[in-house]
Amino acid sequence: MPGPGKRKTGKSKKAGGSGAGRDLSNVDISTVLDSYIDEINGTEGWETVVRFLCRMFDLPDLETRSGLKKIHNNFPQIQKNLQAAYTKYEGNAKITGGIAGIWARMSIDVILRDRLFREGLISKMIPLLDVRSTRYVGLQALSTVTHHGGVEVRHEIAKYTSTLLRLMEEFPDDSAVNDLVIVTLAHAVGSVITDDNVQAHTIRELDMPTVLRLTMINIRKPDAPHYMLSHALQLLSCSTLRCYREVKAIPSLVKLLVACLRSADLTVRCSSLGGLVRLFHNECERDLHVKDPQKFMAAIQRGFPKNLSDLLMAHDPTKCDTYVILQTSADYQKAMMRCVQDHDLYALGKTLAELILKTEFAIAEGGFQAYNERTGQPEIMDVGLPFKMWSDSLPICAKAVRAKGTPKDLDMADILDIKFFIMRQRIPEAAGLAKRAIERSPQVAYFYYAISLAAELTQGLRAAKKGLKCKQITPFVRANLLWRCVCHAGDLGLTRLQMAAPGDTAYSEGIAFLVSALDDAKTFTSEIPPDSRHHINISNWLILLTIALRGSELSPDLRELDDAFKKLDIARQFYEFFGIRQYKTELRLTRELVVSQYSSAVQEWEPFVRRFDSMGSDPEKAQDQGASKAEDNLAAWLEGMHVDDGQGCHTKCSHPKLTTNSVELYRCSHCGNPSAILRKCGGCAKTR
Repeated sequence: MPGPGKRKTGKSKKAGGSGAGRDLSNVDISTVLDSYIDEINGTEGWETVVRFLCRMFDLPDLETRSGLKKIHNNFPQIQKNLQAAYTKYEGNAKITGGIAGIWARMSIDVILRDRLFREGLISKMIPLLDVRSTRYVGLQALSTVTHHGGVEVRHEIAKYTSTLLRLMEEFPDDSAVNDLVIVTLAHAVGSVITDDNVQAHTIRELDMPTVLRLTMINIRKPDAPHYMLSHALQLLSCSTLRCYREVKAIPSLVKLLVACLRSADLTVRCSSLGGLVRLFHNECERDLHVKDPQKFMAAIQRGFPKNLSDLLMAHDPTKCDTYVILQTSADYQKAMMRCVQDHDLYALGKTLAELILKTEFAIAEGGFQAYNERTGQPEIMDVGLPFKMWSDSLPICAKAVRAKGTPKDLDMADILDIKFFIMRQRIPEAAGLAKRAIERSPQVAYFYYAISLAAELTQGLRAAKKGLKCKQITPFVRANLLWRCVCHAGDLGLTRLQMAAPGDTAYSEGIAFLVSALDDAKTFTSEIPPDSRHHINISNWLILLTIALRGSELSPDLRELDDAFKKLDIARQFYEFFGIRQYKTELRLTRELVVSQYSSAVQEWEPFVRRFDSMGSDPEKAQDQGASKAEDNLAAWLEGMHVDDGQGCHTKCSHPKLTTNSVELYRCSHCGNPSAILRKCGGCAKTR
């Protein structure tokens, strides 16, 4: 009886059976399969083995959507056949390896992947790694499953990190083994260490020092392929948050991330910048933006140093923050004293609303004080007003102003209430009131500023951008809206570019966010008075974004940023003059690291970056270089899928960019998961 490999069907070489699959459950498996053993064992190349087994099991074409649909329709029977054969011929490397390849190919479909996972797919693949003849196909299958796997699948594979690390140490000169392991670890370990819900003990079990050490060893190999290097850089970058101590323990790793800021690939540059910023997340300080009134007044009485005084005079001192704060402070105290005399809460509210739009420090905490003759200590006194502490006057005055009922009065009342919420750190309430106020008065910029203070980046950025276009805007509000634009757009840009691929909407948005952040940072540093409290933060953003966006256009000594460094130094001098503490923020620590190590990082890693970029410019070459190390092109087959039955073209590409194959399965518009039978997603009710 001729084996399935000798049938003359008149069809292409692709597997393309009926899809029902032979029922091996009620027959002697050896009777069906033993007659093919010699032919299977004599087959050369894993792709050929896999295709042979597909025909033998009468499986549909796994390279088409319709083929995968047939797998869905007959999954119980097909899986029973595959499992029976896998169990029966557990000692036959060709059969177990080939079946693992079939399972890996099926796992490209998210629903099939989950069904296979529940039936113990991973535990079946791991034993293949310790058999010489199935090691490569096992690793390739595991890599494919990891690449297309969800969180649960990747977390399960990460449990076998010690096994994968052992392979790397046992076969240090086997590039194919090491490359596939790093690709797998990038997905599996990367998924674990970026999951906020994962406990610290789970991460410790991964042995991250060894993961990072072996990854760095393989990165330095002159024959390392681009697809492995891409994954390795991704793994190193995402390790900096939860494994910052381990990363810092390898100085060369940190310098590599700095050097990658000169890559020709913008995604690599921004991913590296994100990794460097996260490196300090657990050790940084929050910038509280607090000014000590006593230190502020003491500094004013001492007088500005000549260089700072000259800067203020050149900008127009009456528009500088120092003058505005002094003037509003005096007006604030006068208004309170006047209210003691006339008890006119409406007049006080109007004055306070005007002052709030001039500076962040318009409303100071304080009260009417008198000395207790018995204790000799100052005490808050009752002067007959419905408030004792001055900040408590805000909601009371807001009620009085709102009672007048004119549109302008309503705006001022909302400004008073919003400021009160902000001072009490009740930002969600401030943002909620601001949204309602915008429905009535969309041209009041202060309302948008309140919304921009909310934690949600997208909403905050949108509000800040709209606020800058308002007609009713003061210099203080404009400066703070620019500040929020830079911070929100910078954070959004780094986040989007890390998770997107060229051509994706998210990728284009990420670039636009960073360009926007840099533009607004330039506007801020050129227009806003030099004594503004946000100059240090904005200067940090400007320097880091310029380095990330311009890449290798900059000199190794960063001379193009001399003007930015000078402005940063001036901002530091103002901080020191006013006695303001310079907090060790993420941005500050990142900027200090990048600037201090930039030149030495370029010297150590520039050849690597150039080689990486040259391979990345030719995706075909980069992919072939990695695939050539395997026994055959099974890797390409595992990733390939035709758009329609035999009519689409297979497109190779370099992973980890998201164009991993030309598969056109329906994808959830919400989460992006692919499946041949997906029609409506529970998360978004749409497919694409």
